[in-house]
Amino acid sequence: MKEWWNRKKNKTRKGKKSSSDYTVLDGFLDALFMIPELIFLPFRLIFWLFRGVGRLFNNMFDFI
Repeated sequence: MKEWWNRKKNKTRKGKKSSSDYTVLDGFLDALFMIPELIFLPFRLIFWLFRGVGRLFNNMFDFI
């Protein structure tokens, strides 16, 4: 009984350790998700900037 219990305990301990590790695959997938964000970020910022300026001018003409 003791050998069986020790084997079961070791298996559960290994499972807990490996689930919290950051693996190379996790890093690769993070990089794949970041690349499109970095490419489209400048275009998105320019779009929101022009949109905000347009709304500002629109509100100024409504005020007059």
